[in-house]
Amino acid sequence: MPIRVDLHTHSIASDGTLSPTQLVEYAARQGVEMLALTDHDETAGIAEASEVAAQHGIQLIPGLELSVTWNGATVHIVGLNIDAENPVLQAGLQSLREFRHWRAEEIGRRLEKKGIGGAYEAACEKAQGSILSRTHFAHFLVEAGHAKNVRDVFKKFLVQGKPGHVPGQWAGLEEGLSWIQGAGGHAVIAHPARYRMTNTRLRRLIGEFKGFGGEAIEVISGSHSRDDAMLMARYAQQFELAASSGSDYHGPENPWIELGALPELPDGCEPVWSKWAAQ
Repeated sequence: MPIRVDLHTHSIASDGTLSPTQLVEYAARQGVEMLALTDHDETAGIAEASEVAAQHGIQLIPGLELSVTWNGATVHIVGLNIDAENPVLQAGLQSLREFRHWRAEEIGRRLEKKGIGGAYEAACEKAQGSILSRTHFAHFLVEAGHAKNVRDVFKKFLVQGKPGHVPGQWAGLEEGLSWIQGAGGHAVIAHPARYRMTNTRLRRLIGEFKGFGGEAIEVISGSHSRDDAMLMARYAQQFELAASSGSDYHGPENPWIELGALPELPDGCEPVWSKWAAQ
C-alpha cells in the first residue's frame, strides 16, 4: 500500500502560518507518513520539525523551496533530503534572503507612492522568521481593506505591471541546483503548471533542468488540476525524471489546499521518495 506523503510544505520560518511543531502535529493528524518542510530560501525550521516528527513516527525530509531566475522568469526549485547545515548552501540562501529584504523595502516604497503607507512595517510585524515575503504584504493589504483576499492582492498589487511589483533577482538555475546537489539533495521543479508557460517553453525549462542534474518534477501539487497532473506525468516520463507530490501547504487560511490530502501519482511515474524511502 502506498505511503501517504507530502513533500512541499511551509512554516512560519518563511511565509506559512504554523510553527514547525504545529505543522508536523497537523500532518500526524492527517495521517502523513513522510513529510518535507520546504520553506522559501530558509532551513531554520528543520531541526524543530525533525524532533517533533520523530515523536509522531513521521519521516521528516529536510528540504527547502529555492527561488531561481530562468530566462527572466521566477521559478521555484524544491530541494529534498538536503544537508541543511551545508555551508555553501547556507551562503547562497543568505544572499537570497538579503535580496528579499531589499525587495520588501522597495515594495513598501512603491506602495507608499500609491498612497498605501506603513506596508513595509506591517509586513515586518507579520514575518515571524527571517523571510519577509510578498505574502506578508498580502495579509496586511487584505486586513487594511485594499483587497478581498490574498489572491486578489497579488492580482491588484504584486504581479508585473501593478504598483507593488518588484522583479526578482534570484539564483541562476544551474547555480541553484549546484547548491542543492552540493548539500546532497534531490532537485525538483515545483508546481510546473503554475508558471503558465507554453508547452515549448516548459519543455525547454525541463530540459535545461535535467541537463544541470535536476531529478524530478512535481506531478501532484496543490495548485495542479487533474489534467495538469497527467501532463506533468507525461513530461516526467519523457524526460526520464522522477515524480514528486506536494500540497504547497501554507496554513489553514488557504482551505483550498489541504496538507497531505493528495491523490496518488499517475501510473508509470517513479516516486522521487523511492530514492530514500527505505533508508
